[in-house]
Amino acid sequence: MFLRSPEPVGTYYAGANPELIQPREALREPLECEVLVIGAGFSGLHTALQLVEGGRQVCMIEASRIAWAASGRNGGQALPGWSSDLGPIEDDLGHEGALRLWQGMLWAAHELRDLPQRHGFDCDYRIGHLWTAVLPRRVGSLYDWQAEANRRWGYEGLQFIPREDLPQWIASDRYQAGLYDPNSAHLNPLKLAYGLAGAIERAGGRIFEQTRALSFRESGNGYEVTTELPNGERGSVRCASLVLACNAYIDGLDRDVSERILPVGTYQVATAPLGEELARSLLPKNCCVTDNQFVLDYFRLTPDHRLLFGGGCTYLGGMPADIRAATRPYVERVFPQLKGVELEYAWGGHIDCSMRRTPDIGRRGDLYWLQGYSGHGVLPSLAAAHAVSEAMFGRSDELDLYQRIRNPGFPGGQRFAAPLEAVGKAWYRLRDFI
Repeated sequence: MFLRSPEPVGTYYAGANPELIQPREALREPLECEVLVIGAGFSGLHTALQLVEGGRQVCMIEASRIAWAASGRNGGQALPGWSSDLGPIEDDLGHEGALRLWQGMLWAAHELRDLPQRHGFDCDYRIGHLWTAVLPRRVGSLYDWQAEANRRWGYEGLQFIPREDLPQWIASDRYQAGLYDPNSAHLNPLKLAYGLAGAIERAGGRIFEQTRALSFRESGNGYEVTTELPNGERGSVRCASLVLACNAYIDGLDRDVSERILPVGTYQVATAPLGEELARSLLPKNCCVTDNQFVLDYFRLTPDHRLLFGGGCTYLGGMPADIRAATRPYVERVFPQLKGVELEYAWGGHIDCSMRRTPDIGRRGDLYWLQGYSGHGVLPSLAAAHAVSEAMFGRSDELDLYQRIRNPGFPGGQRFAAPLEAVGKAWYRLRDFI
């Protein structure tokens, strides 16, 4: 799945922020460092920043460009929690262990709010998320989480929004009720990624693009990584500790790690600018929105008054031939008043799904990995990076909890995992319509 495209993302984010996208050099000489991070998405960037701020000598290599994959293509919704919700995590860790990881997630929510100001960059950070119910029978899920969050997880501040009050929040008749979370946020993910990259470099870290990790082996008291440039030239890096932050693009770099991940295609669109009046009429409080369908819609406004809308996914590797045509019915289902609106940008990418949708964060000696966000990674990648960096500083309690979460390989192996998963998910899609 390795792609050498020099483009960071062929999307609205890149088009709206060309000044950000300054290329970094490829790694052309043999290199030695204390910590090598493979992958310059959110997982790698957050880990590298925390390590370099703690005094470690850190280098990063990226097969394409900073945030080229899911980190530069996602919907920009920073929501506390995991794709699996807390149930499977509590099953594995018990309430006390799950609570510890939940507290780490809340730390990440506050940290993400502070990072741009601390490091002097802007990422269009805006507060607020509205979780909605489409089906009447799923309104109870909103009530249940509000009560459980307060009673069992010490998470206060969630506000239930009944149907009659929803017009103050969203100009759509599709929803039965909502739950507002003031600790959630939305942002421009490409601005966040490049802000983190700049902070890493100012602190002494080094980032090399267009440098693919082909393989690695244990060597002496560390690891030797073989690299490849787009022209086929080979190189090497020696390091004491190695961090795999490749997510859906782990490929065969480490078979034990990669067999627990299934790349799943997902896609979204951005409208042409709607004008401030129309844009604000759609979402008067400018919060981001998701629903509690199995195949959910997610959307938000951008600072230049577009609607960014996503939710489709494919399990068999490709993307729709026409993402705009595939997504338009869903946009107009939520907002009929946008019928025929120009969808100026459309893009897709792959997310790193785990079998149980639980995070897969761990270590093997001085080898660390972060993956399995399953489409819900803006905050979880920061929480996971904190656990990994703390373990590398000798404080492994949080990482030990992550490593106790069960993440089995997908049935059917590499050949049959995607078709089997697609069949299973078709059933859950059907339930959304029944």
